[in-house]
Amino acid sequence: MRQVTIALSDPPAVAGAAVGVHGVVRDHDVFRLPDLWQLHLYGYAAELVLDGTVHAIKPGHVSLIPPGAEVHYHYRGRSEHLYAHFRLPGGEERRVVPVMRDAGDQAPLIAASLRQAIAAVPDTRARASAEVWTVLWRIANLPVAGSAHAVVAAAMEHIDADLAAPLTVPGIARAAGVSHNHLTRLFRAQTGHTVVAYIRRRRLSRALHLLRESTLAIPAIAAAVGIPDLQAFNKACRRELGASPRTLRASGPDHGAGSRPLRANGLDERRGQPPPAPLVGSDQR
Repeated sequence: MRQVTIALSDPPAVAGAAVGVHGVVRDHDVFRLPDLWQLHLYGYAAELVLDGTVHAIKPGHVSLIPPGAEVHYHYRGRSEHLYAHFRLPGGEERRVVPVMRDAGDQAPLIAASLRQAIAAVPDTRARASAEVWTVLWRIANLPVAGSAHAVVAAAMEHIDADLAAPLTVPGIARAAGVSHNHLTRLFRAQTGHTVVAYIRRRRLSRALHLLRESTLAIPAIAAAVGIPDLQAFNKACRRELGASPRTLRASGPDHGAGSRPLRANGLDERRGQPPPAPLVGSDQR
């Protein structure tokens, strides 16, 4: 699989963005932009050939073509895509990404950003650059289908979307498309922690946010984070946040024992990183 390196330290300089329609007059096009990157989000099936390598185009796929590369498109009829042409600045923040990949559930978000960029060109190029920059970050963070990262990301997404439910590791594994044991191994290898530990910390992290930033009653918060037993909720808060729910609420966002962020490996839990230890119950499932 052909890969390219993109610099993401600063916003790109967008030269143009539009909706492209091809395959109507001819079924083969050749493009080469000496100084510009080419970003495409496809709504059709076709083939892209770069340096002799054939890449299948499918709806929802995105491609990144580096400056100076000659690319051949072979269409199968009318073909519409969203595109942006841009220059990338230098910088230390670099990512290696495939030339072609499936955007998956990020495709609608990428499409929305590209349409905003199209609307902003040429009158508001700073807005266009910001939108394309957002798209590049989304592409850079796309998991590779079937990879350990993709499986763990799917598991985390399922957990965070359903914290109020009685989550189980087998159920999460089914949602991620793997076996219980396989998810356990991948989660430990990717994060250094267990699935149960992640569930417990995410629940307490959300509870802390709701205690400080909402007027929900404490029983409602406990239920919202999947620990409806008030005694268990109180014990979990004391053990992991250093104070009772009432004390945490009274201390406010910037004071008290509960003001410290939950952390793992030196990274803030609020950035979505898994925690160092479980909150309640066994850590070994």
